Parts: sequence; structure tokens; C-alpha cells
Amino acid sequence: MRDASAALARLAAYVSSSVATDKGARAAGATGAREGRPRISLLCHSYGSVVCARAASDLDVDDLALVGSPGTGVDTAAGLDTQARVWAARGTDDWVGEVPHIRLDLLGTTVGFGTDPISPSFGARVFAAGDGGHSDYFRPGSTSLANLARIVLGETSEVTHG
Repeated sequence: MRDASAALARLAAYVSSSVATDKGARAAGATGAREGRPRISLLCHSYGSVVCARAASDLDVDDLALVGSPGTGVDTAAGLDTQARVWAARGTDDWVGEVPHIRLDLLGTTVGFGTDPISPSFGARVFAAGDGGHSDYFRPGSTSLANLARIVLGETSEVTHG
């Protein structure tokens, strides 16, 4: 988790700087911001979903999409303590589906990342990712990329569900 802690500080700084940059652009006459700030979606893949989850409560984002996730370290989407809509997907050929979604404390060390984000008990909005494998979520023309684009654009009613 040490690597995740270092990464989440960088992620928080990046999101904050994006909000500040957008405010400067709007002051110069740019338009398109929503509710006085930019629309920001985090697309979190694999172990990156652990980083996003750890940072979620400190980030002012609209959507948090977890793809190919081994878990987040919390048991439910509500446990992320975020105002963002939480989305999750996994391609049918993604090997992460075979990873045990557990979290155990063994001799002072935590093993695993807990509840599967696409399970109903986690409570994310599950969307279709197609038949791709672990490295296919951002493949041009894929079901997952189309749905991720809809999420980023705020066209959430157009997202297809899996």
C-alpha cells in the first residue's frame, strides 16, 4: 500500500490542478464547465482502482469508473466516501475475474483488496465491458471504451449495462 499512498498524493494534486486550470480558462472566457467547475471522471484500471479508491474521498470528481479491478480495499461503493457515481466493469476474458476477492489480515499484513466491485453487494453501477481481456478496456471500438466515453461525457443514461 506504500506505492498506492505515494500515487494517491500525486493523483489528488493532478485533479486539484485540473480544477484550477479550468477556473483560469473560464476566467479568460472559456465555457463548458458544470456547476462552476469542470466535469472530471476518473477511469481506474487494475491496481489503479486501488489508488483511485484510496483517494476518492479527497477528490472532487463526478464519476469513478473501476475496470479490471482486483478490489478497492473497502466492502461497498459507499465505503469509498465519495459523492461521485461509482461504476465498475470487467471483460468476460479478464483474468482478474479468477482472482479471489478477499481481504485478510495475516500477522499484521493485509492480503487482497476485498469485495469484487462488479458484485451486487459492492453497490457500483455495473456497465458492459464486452468480451475483452485485462488489457482491452481502452481498445478502439470496444464496448468498454464506448461506455467509458459515455460516462466521461456525462451521457450516463446511454451507458449499457452488463
